[in-house]
Amino acid sequence: MSPKTIEQLVDTTEPGMALVHEWIKDAKSTVEVLGVDPAAGRRTLLALQVTSRSPMGAIALESGGLLIDSGWVRVLGGGHDRLPRSLNEWNRLEQPPHRLPGALLVGDDAIGGFFALNGGGIPGPVGHVFYFAPDSLRWEDVAASYSEWLRFLMLGDLERFYADNRWGSWRVDVQQMPGDRAFSIYPFPFAEGPPVGERSRRPVPLEELWGLYVVDLPKQLGR
Repeated sequence: MSPKTIEQLVDTTEPGMALVHEWIKDAKSTVEVLGVDPAAGRRTLLALQVTSRSPMGAIALESGGLLIDSGWVRVLGGGHDRLPRSLNEWNRLEQPPHRLPGALLVGDDAIGGFFALNGGGIPGPVGHVFYFAPDSLRWEDVAASYSEWLRFLMLGDLERFYADNRWGSWRVDVQQMPGDRAFSIYPFPFAEGPPVGERSRRPVPLEELWGLYVVDLPKQLGR
């Protein structure tokens, strides 16, 4: 089947961004919608091959991504200077092999946790969003769909979700960190030790934590 054209993917009658903005109005956490270069948005949508009627397609086309809860969670879109990773670039959609075969990485957080939409590459229900938790080094089922995941990020209790992984100055620290970096915590989050506020924390490239947490450590530890 031939790939759909941009004209087939852009929905002007029922754009999904209108629904996203409705959720933002009711959000319990702060949500910042980053701007996007139109050409970058179209390229991202073409790579995804989903319509802009869906929330994911709309965010890819019409935003550089979302920064939620002072930027603690980053929802990927078409890319922006403050979030210099588009959905297609981070997932390597245009230059296989993909970063996570059988799944699409849709977001991440300030401590190197990763969110992925399961397409069969993660053990568990297809279509659900899973979270790779730095404190367990395992994929955990967190939402039944991409839309439910977005609603959870905006309307759910993120303070409870991240209860053991935040420290007193986290909000100020996160706001000063670029969206392509995350905090490397030592001792590692999955290791026994003092509360996270008493552990060493330093910003490092997110790519570094992807390689460490998702690729290397689970193999070394047999997880």
